[in-house]
Amino acid sequence: MCLGPLLVIGGSCPQDHEGIGGFQECSQVELSRPYCKYSARPPSPALIPLHVEKAIRLAMYGRPGSSYLDFPGNILSQQVEGDCLSTMVRVNPPPRPWADPSLIQQASKLLMTAKKPLIIIGKGAAYSGAEHAVKELVTLCRLPFLPTPMGKGVIDDAHMFCVASARTMALQQADVILLLGARLNWILHFGRAPRFNPQAKIIQIDVCAEELHNSVSAKVAIQADIREAVKQLTSELISNNWVHPLSANWFPTLQLKCENNRATVAKMIADTAPPLNYYTVFHHIQEIIPKDCIIVSEGANTMDIGRSLLLNSLPRHRLDAGTFGTMGVGLGFAIAAALWVRDYAPGKKVLCVEGDSAFGFSGMEIETMFRYKLPIIIVIVNNNGIYGGFDKETFSSIQEMGQITKVTPPQSLTVDTHYERLMELGGGKGHFCTTIPQLQDALKETLQVKNRPSIINVMINPSADRKPQTFSWLTESKL
Repeated sequence: MCLGPLLVIGGSCPQDHEGIGGFQECSQVELSRPYCKYSARPPSPALIPLHVEKAIRLAMYGRPGSSYLDFPGNILSQQVEGDCLSTMVRVNPPPRPWADPSLIQQASKLLMTAKKPLIIIGKGAAYSGAEHAVKELVTLCRLPFLPTPMGKGVIDDAHMFCVASARTMALQQADVILLLGARLNWILHFGRAPRFNPQAKIIQIDVCAEELHNSVSAKVAIQADIREAVKQLTSELISNNWVHPLSANWFPTLQLKCENNRATVAKMIADTAPPLNYYTVFHHIQEIIPKDCIIVSEGANTMDIGRSLLLNSLPRHRLDAGTFGTMGVGLGFAIAAALWVRDYAPGKKVLCVEGDSAFGFSGMEIETMFRYKLPIIIVIVNNNGIYGGFDKETFSSIQEMGQITKVTPPQSLTVDTHYERLMELGGGKGHFCTTIPQLQDALKETLQVKNRPSIINVMINPSADRKPQTFSWLTESKL
């Protein structure tokens, strides 16, 4: 889903029960194979170390992905002498392949002739640890950039060359686009019109050769580690004394568009009268949370609007529904993030921002948070529905129109559901907020909690929506 290195270990029925209706008998290895880089069942306890090493190595090397190891019941219960075990070898860090120097030269020439260059920073750049190299390229060569959802924070969202607020214009007008670990999938509209300039020349850098030229043909396609390739590219551009001129109209035009869009959003932020809207809620959350906060986000409008207002200043500090857009992952992601924080970054905060529908998919994971004493702050942006719900009067009148399961719209949820009361299950405290001062007080209080989760249930206008968009969500490209 997020193309991260992951080892999944599963149990299965004993091998002597296979074919005769064993408990939960299932071809788990074969079922997982299409979705994993490695899927196997160690044939004996002695070979477990060999398969563990291979599973971890393949999950990490090349494009990150998942591995699955299956352990039937009879293998788990066997005993074996220690000296019979195969040697367990520690997996070395993945190799970092350099780019072909001739391709780097082609890419640099293309950038130097561009009138409207644009960098798109993907999560591949985050996985590569390329933040310093990418920031140097952007800063030294004065190149505007856009982050993908999980590429946010590779360079600070507040960086002067970030043109996320002018995303539509940047994509439609850029004549040369440098893709850094970003894939031209549905998130980037397949790189095609009407969202992209059909004449744009693509420079694609990706660790996975199979991803090159996918959807659209790249003018320059480079298989390489993002960090190393960007260092090479920056060196080549600097050796030619090239800097994109600020006197060109491109960056000032994007800046003006950013300012105009921010002015539109500022009006919505300023509207703090109940019922609240998304923009004022996210703005006031952003004002209070620490800059190094790990942000987990899932939902419909909650995730989409929050992406532009909840800023990331550090790489690998944002998790959302990923390329699959899967709902229900948010609380699990938050638990994983909080466990990492406990071991490697004590004191860092984890903020999990959920739509009310998204929270419903895995809300009972709060018990896990209580069990492991994880101080995760869950903010539920509650509009009584999926994308939008109804106020109390409208909802009641709809349900009186006929048989309740037939007349109640499937995207509507119960009005004013008090999700925050779930905190009582573990002896914690929840917060129900309908005003900005209540939200501010709740955030400040929950940031001080050290050993349990907190829920802030923020009610917003059921009709609240995004600001007017040039294109509707998931506008089809001309394939």
